[in-house]
Amino acid sequence: MAGTAGSAGATGQLGANAPTLSIIGCGKLGRTLGRLWHDSRTFTLLDILNRSSASAQEASAFIGAGSAAASCAGLRNADVYLIAAGDDQIAACCNALAAAGKLQPGSIVFHCSGALSSLELAAASERGAAVASIHPIRSFAVPQQVAEHFAGTWCGSEGDAAALAVLGPAFNAIGAQLVSIHREQKTLYHAAAVFASNYQVTLIDIAQQAYVAAGIAPELALKLIEPLLSESAANAFRLGPAAALTGPIARGDMATVARQYQAVQEWQPQAAGLYQQFAALTSDLAQRKKNGAS
Repeated sequence: MAGTAGSAGATGQLGANAPTLSIIGCGKLGRTLGRLWHDSRTFTLLDILNRSSASAQEASAFIGAGSAAASCAGLRNADVYLIAAGDDQIAACCNALAAAGKLQPGSIVFHCSGALSSLELAAASERGAAVASIHPIRSFAVPQQVAEHFAGTWCGSEGDAAALAVLGPAFNAIGAQLVSIHREQKTLYHAAAVFASNYQVTLIDIAQQAYVAAGIAPELALKLIEPLLSESAANAFRLGPAAALTGPIARGDMATVARQYQAVQEWQPQAAGLYQQFAALTSDLAQRKKNGAS
């Protein structure tokens, strides 16, 4: 390896001489991680490659280190390369990095996509580099805030052992907690996050719409939803989903469920289909509750 990361991988520890890092596609996520690693002296940041020199310079200023590069060919050889570009650009960036001759056996290339696996980095693997994917499970909307409160962040990780031997301690150094996932199940792993985050927001929206259709003002509807949602979620995390389940299906009151389904069908057929699907899944959960599962 070009710098010191080889010894770090051999021991599983990051030594006093930090491995070198360059970031390709240094947006909100790249800036956050770059700043955390610079402040903790986990990596020595070399170069930042963005679509524009101005953007790369802005990222460098936020991080407090790194030089703007104009192309992959202009990158200095680094021990580790983070490709933090959008999902649709990860493979192309890796191909360009490999074509520029920046990779060799012992190099490490990784990305932070939640939806894509480390197989996107095949061009790096073909040149003997170790590859990985490490996905921080949180939003990076405001890098400054995330950097201040990153400790405790869970990260789904998979990839080559040599890459994880360096990247694991690097993420631990900034307070992350890594959980190992199967490369071939990466898409399902990301779908779980979508269920827990995006679709929860959609359910809140549908519940608000139903309250409004029932004659309640939109702002008040959210106030009615909030305690139901927060208390149900708290109970599910504390007791487990099955034990936390309440409501008509948990009580076996299927007549109420049928009336509700009919009312939703008359209001919005598309939402009625969703209600029906959730009723079936909730019935399974209620059975698990009855059987004593958590």
